[in-house]
This record gives sequence, C-alpha cells and structure tokens, in this order.
Amino acid sequence: MTCSVQDFFVRFLLISMEGDLKSSSSFTIGNTAQETGLSYLPDCYVFPPSHRPSLAPEVANVPIIDFAMLKQNPGQRAQVIRAIGNACRRLGYFQIINHGICPTTLEGALSAASDYFELPMEEKIKLMSNDVRKPVRYGTSIRDGTDKFQFWRVFLKHYAYPLSDWLDLWPNNPPHYREKMGKYCQEARKLALELMAAITESLGLGPTYLGSKMEEGVHVMAVNCYPPCPKPDMALGLPPHSDYSCLTILLQSSPGLEIMDPEDGKWKAVPDQLHGTLQVQVGDHVEVLSNGLYKSILHRVTLNSQKTRISIASLHSLGADEKMGTAKELVDDQHPERYKESSFRDFLNFISSNDIGEGKSFKSTLIRH
Repeated sequence: MTCSVQDFFVRFLLISMEGDLKSSSSFTIGNTAQETGLSYLPDCYVFPPSHRPSLAPEVANVPIIDFAMLKQNPGQRAQVIRAIGNACRRLGYFQIINHGICPTTLEGALSAASDYFELPMEEKIKLMSNDVRKPVRYGTSIRDGTDKFQFWRVFLKHYAYPLSDWLDLWPNNPPHYREKMGKYCQEARKLALELMAAITESLGLGPTYLGSKMEEGVHVMAVNCYPPCPKPDMALGLPPHSDYSCLTILLQSSPGLEIMDPEDGKWKAVPDQLHGTLQVQVGDHVEVLSNGLYKSILHRVTLNSQKTRISIASLHSLGADEKMGTAKELVDDQHPERYKESSFRDFLNFISSNDIGEGKSFKSTLIRH
C-alpha cells in the first residue's frame, strides 16, 4: 500500500525526536554542512533507518517519448499523444528524446550552473534569501534556519518569463551565466508549451485548451547543486514531494532522482538514459485539471559520495493569480469535481508558512472532502 507523504514524515518525526537532534538553526546560509564540505553528517540531516534511501534501488520503468514524432503525419502524432496520455495516467513521469533543444544549449546551461556554484561564498550570498516570493534568490535545503530538518542541497531560483523583465536581476557572475541560462530557458519554455498542448489534447480537451493562459504563465527556474555527501545512504537532497506546477522539465548532469511507483508504492530510481534526454514531471495543477485522471508524481532526490550533481528544473504554470480548476468537460455525475481551484500565488502563501520537510503537502489542501 502506498504511504502518504504525511504518514512518511509523521513516522520520521517520532523516531527522530527520540535522539538528540542538532538544531538546524546552527546551519545558516553560507555555513551549512553541504556548502562547507563537512566530512561527517550532522544529526539534523540524518533520516531514521526505515526511511533512508537504498544505495542499490530498483529501477523504474519510465516511458520514453520520441517527441519528434509529434510533428510527423497524423497517425504518428496520434500515437505520441496516446503515449503521453498513458504515461501521465500511469506514472505522471516520462522522458523525452529528439525534443529539439541542441546539445550545445543543454551543456551551456549545465556549465553555467556549475560555474555559478563554484563562485566564492561572498559572491553567492549577495542573492541570499529565505523569502519564497523573491524573484531571484540563493539558498540551501528548503528554508534555511527555519525548517527543523535539513537537506543536502544548494540552489539558485529565478523567474524566467518574460525573460527581459528578469534577466538583469539574475547573477552577473559568472559572466556567461545570463546568456547561456537564458538561451536554455527560452528553449525549455517553447518545449513546455508544446508539451502542455499535447497533454490537454490527450485528455480530449484539444491542444489549445489552455491557450494564452500558459503562454502568459509563470516560468520559474530551480537550479540545484547536490555536493558529494559523506553518508549518502543516510540523507536526502530533497524530501518526497510533488511539484505545484503544471509540468516540470528537468535537465541533469547525472542521475539522482527517485520516484514512488504508484503501482506498488516503492521508491525506484529514474534510469540513466542517452545523453540529452530530458525528464518530464506532471505537476499538481495538471492533476487538478484532469480531475485526478493524471497524477502529479511523488519524487525525492538521492545523493552520492563521489561527485557533485547539477539539475535544472524548469517549472511552468499559469499566471501568478490565474486559478487552475478542473476542466468541466471531465466532470459528471459519475466523476464529481475532486479538487479546489488554486494559483501559483496560493502555493507561495502555502510554502511560506509550512514545512514540506515535515510532510505538509500543497496538493492535500486542494482535495475536496
């Protein structure tokens, strides 16, 4: 049976409280264990044995979509639309190849991210903030010095659409960051709009169902760095969670993501595929739109002791105050509306006052009871 995120962390808290847990407040931004490269794992990063990741997990059976076929003849397009729909329904996760973003652009974004995280600390903390509403911010874990439990991550988040509105707020060091990351952002957004059109078409709503709402929507980049961890079997880079967005496109330098298989409730590693493959995660707002036909995927980030992993999550949603509700075409007497409406701003309000590290889930607040 699949355990909920809440159940997962209630048990985690009970076990953790039995021992002496080092206060996370001693690890402020710029002074965290992952930033300073501690050779040991402080207590506030340690998971109880029953919830630690396996160093040899099962591998998930993840669908691979050849996106180029979407632009072929009608028969091939219909086949790809069905495959995307099946992947969203069964798993809420798939990988895409032949997506049209050139390898140079992908490598440029990864190298820009890596170069940023290698900057001196005094440069990075210029953008330091725990304010989730800031359009550009540097941080670690989830909410540094606020959340009780810490995760082995460093991140840079910034808005990316319209690019001209935000580019001057991005880091100007390293010098090539804005150019290389900006180019990838533009390509990722174009791909996201094509993907959302395919997803709504697979629901029987047509490719233009969300139309300008997605075109004028919020685009957030979460640029993540997971340094080598001295005890990767005892900690996590990020806790179990689903993404609030419509969808997330993930570019990564190496594997490190696990998803919970909804068919058996087990954590499984996302397989390492051909160089240039992109990961696609269904978000909470697509689950709401589909009235639960499609599922936002529960996922977490694992670590390793040998090398740094870089990931770039491109999150796409409607406008900040645009409410996503269930499509009326998918509601009837046999399938009543299961979710409340919500917006990106609603999510920000939630995350600013709740600790997802303790199992609190934005999606759970949307389910009608």
